[in-house]
Amino acid sequence: MNQTTENAGLSSDATEVRAQKLKLLREQIADVYPAHFHRTITNAEIAEKYAGLEPDTESGETVTVAGRVFSSRNSGMFIDIHDASGKIQIFSHKDTAPEEARALLPMIDLGDIIGVTGEVRRTKRGELTVNAKEITMLCKSLLPMPEKYHGLADIETRYRKRYLDIMVNEESKLRFQQRSRIVSSLRRFLEDESFMEVETPMLQPIYGGATAEPFKTHHNTLKLDMYLRIAPELYLKRVLVSGLTDKVFEINRNFRNEGVSTRHNPEFTMMECYWAYADYEDMMGLVERMFETLALAVHGKTEFEFGDKQLSFKGPFPRISMPAAVKEATGIDFLAIKTDEEAREAARMAGFEIEKDATWGEVLAFVFEEEVEATLIQPAHVIHFPKDISPFAKEVPGEPRLVERFETYCNGWEIGNAFSELNDPVEQRARMVEQMEQAHARGETEKTLDEDFLDAMDQGMPPAGGLGIGVDRLIMLLTNSPSIRDIILFPARRHKAD
Repeated sequence: MNQTTENAGLSSDATEVRAQKLKLLREQIADVYPAHFHRTITNAEIAEKYAGLEPDTESGETVTVAGRVFSSRNSGMFIDIHDASGKIQIFSHKDTAPEEARALLPMIDLGDIIGVTGEVRRTKRGELTVNAKEITMLCKSLLPMPEKYHGLADIETRYRKRYLDIMVNEESKLRFQQRSRIVSSLRRFLEDESFMEVETPMLQPIYGGATAEPFKTHHNTLKLDMYLRIAPELYLKRVLVSGLTDKVFEINRNFRNEGVSTRHNPEFTMMECYWAYADYEDMMGLVERMFETLALAVHGKTEFEFGDKQLSFKGPFPRISMPAAVKEATGIDFLAIKTDEEAREAARMAGFEIEKDATWGEVLAFVFEEEVEATLIQPAHVIHFPKDISPFAKEVPGEPRLVERFETYCNGWEIGNAFSELNDPVEQRARMVEQMEQAHARGETEKTLDEDFLDAMDQGMPPAGGLGIGVDRLIMLLTNSPSIRDIILFPARRHKAD
């Protein structure tokens, strides 16, 4: 990248040069940061409109473009400006540009935002160009840009200063454009499936709907401790009770005061939906249609690369029973084990370190996580979870220790979680009381019953299937991103010391 040489008579420090140029510009022109400037066309629209323009040909049409300066050559005779849609070359020469426009060129640095009015032509070398007749300074940049063609290499800087990352890294820019397309396509898919979107509280007096450590805050006016929600589930079920709609969904942020890793961020995007008069089998079909739709929206096909793997989002996905998968991987037949103690002993004999008070279902789930989870590379639904870790799901007929629950896995990651939702209010209360007592035993003394939710259940909720999708992890797969921080614009970071 070549940049217009900083005026040697100003300063040797690039930042100071820019500050001095700003001072000179304020003396020479009315407003260096004008409030009003109207472009007539984007750079991508120029490429489309004038695609048929022959080399060494003028269009005879005048346009007004704007963008950030990324390259400057021959003392500003050739400047490349970028807007969100792409690049256009600007040509400023005494044969085409008036002196007033060319006088501004020495004051322009990489990173400045300028507006240009001029005629579109295609050069002999075939590049679309705007012959500048007017140049307007729209924003003087006071800090040098990172070197575009080497990118922004430092990973911490990329996360802390995402605006620079996107500015100079095309891969990052594309990734966040794809993220927007995925979320938009997800919303449109659910609407096409006749789901109604609602918004539920993020500040909740009682947190619930999942097992996680919440963020706590305080409402001064109400004099009330509140929590950032860990899940919208209990409010969305209230919507089903109300009869507002038989299909409801929400796409929004959840907050969990837990670890940070390549797959975990304290705030993350979830989609939860509930479908009255459906069950977990219906939700499996919904997931398969959803995944296929999103893959087509991003890649135009259902097969795509993630790292060194070739993934396929073409349904149907395999259904894998958790007890059967564990038996195949370890030889332990949990369905033949009757007590918690026998389950713990069987796992210990197989070499697993098990908590002394772990239940049958907790042991089964732990062994599954250790031995099976990482092997699920292509999308698959793991069904029949233990009831004692699934307080909101209906029992499997004939096997009361298991419930009609599935999690969808891909690349060894859990992407979705779904139930045939429990709607027996007596059983629901009993399970939530048990869950609360277990939380208290772990020292989570603030955990309380959501009596308003239980009142709603007493009113009567129709049988339903419920589904939660970790949108961020799904986006990671679809954009070939190994870390969740790569697909969250501003991920949580430790405060940088001065």
